[in-house]
Amino acid sequence: MAAPIFGLLGRKLGHSWSVPIHAALGCTDYRLIELEPEDLPAFLQQENLGGLNVTIPYKRDVMPYCDVIDPQAQAIGSVNTLCRRSDGKLYAWNTDAAGFSYMARRAGISFAGQKVVILGSGGASLTAHYVARQEGARAVVVISRSGSDNYDNLSRHADADIVVNTTPVGTYPNNGQSPVDLTAFPACKGVLDVVYNPRRTALLLQAESLSIPCCDGLPMLVAQAKAAEEHFFQRSIPDSETERILSQLRRETQNIVLIGMPGCGKSTVGAALAALTGREAIDIDQRIEARAGCSIPEIFAQGGEAAFRALEQEETALAGACSGKILLTGGGVVTVEANYASLHQNGRIYHLLRSLDTLATDGRPLSQGADLAAMWQRRAPLYARFRDAEADNNGTAEETAAAIWRDFCVHCGSERSEFEHAGHPAAGDLRT
Repeated sequence: MAAPIFGLLGRKLGHSWSVPIHAALGCTDYRLIELEPEDLPAFLQQENLGGLNVTIPYKRDVMPYCDVIDPQAQAIGSVNTLCRRSDGKLYAWNTDAAGFSYMARRAGISFAGQKVVILGSGGASLTAHYVARQEGARAVVVISRSGSDNYDNLSRHADADIVVNTTPVGTYPNNGQSPVDLTAFPACKGVLDVVYNPRRTALLLQAESLSIPCCDGLPMLVAQAKAAEEHFFQRSIPDSETERILSQLRRETQNIVLIGMPGCGKSTVGAALAALTGREAIDIDQRIEARAGCSIPEIFAQGGEAAFRALEQEETALAGACSGKILLTGGGVVTVEANYASLHQNGRIYHLLRSLDTLATDGRPLSQGADLAAMWQRRAPLYARFRDAEADNNGTAEETAAAIWRDFCVHCGSERSEFEHAGHPAAGDLRT
């Protein structure tokens, strides 16, 4: 008999992080399995299906091919975990329910007595609906594009306490899109988004700005994978593995972003960080020059600061959508508010501090001959708005890089929800 097949079954899976999650859980044969709908029946009839997770658009489509469906999955109306047992039967469960419940608890969001609005009507929506009801929600409303409750009559549900996005809106590479404006729900006190790439969707960025507790979908993804592995191999896995793998993924996928005054050492510290971590350093100014085909002083000479800022905003959005990189920004990136969302969506932002009298000015159009003290006075509040932590860079670049990396690793290891961490001090030598 052929080797057992383990993997994620879906139609388009280029954005998935399931392979490294299952590898961390010990399933090194796990792979991505992209199938068109017409290929689904033959694939599911194979005798060597070891363990499968199922994602969009097949969470309901696979059910007719299953011999035994767990009662909870039957009640939900969708499955996401399949195993072929030794009796030859195909068994099915919904481990998304455990993952979704874990995600909400981790964010400190309770459904008990709350009105829950769920955006989307697919398989993930069915799971969220079931969990919210099971955990005591007083009302659950599903918003779809064509149902009686839709995006044109959201005002009916302005009293919603919790908003859950189960649609793919905002998923990479369509960063920056949001299914709704949260101001439509003035009573909202919790937001959950099953999207996990980017780290913070536009919906979650708005929740943060409104000081609403919120969570992305990565805790759900890891928790459901742990539960799926328990079915795959019929063994118990400690709950601590969920947090261990989540911390590992946060560390591997979040960007380290450097901001600060022109000449404060971002490029030098970035190179030191790249050497320390093995990460790629992306210099946004270099990307701007490559795109324009000329130097930054030439861009300023030809089109002024406005032309440069427009290019900078576009390249910052492209770089910010990446994962697991070191992003080196220009000194004035903070002067455009839209750049904050681009940098914060996948990153922890470090503000490099260096004495003004040691700042380099060569090749920097706004620094040469400028009153740097006056520039600092104007920009200091903007740096404070963008940063997650400060890093003193009056020593060596290697010392600064080491301090940033210590803070980054500790923050990823202790992260709970964005709301819980607001205002908490960072680790190591840095200040938040």
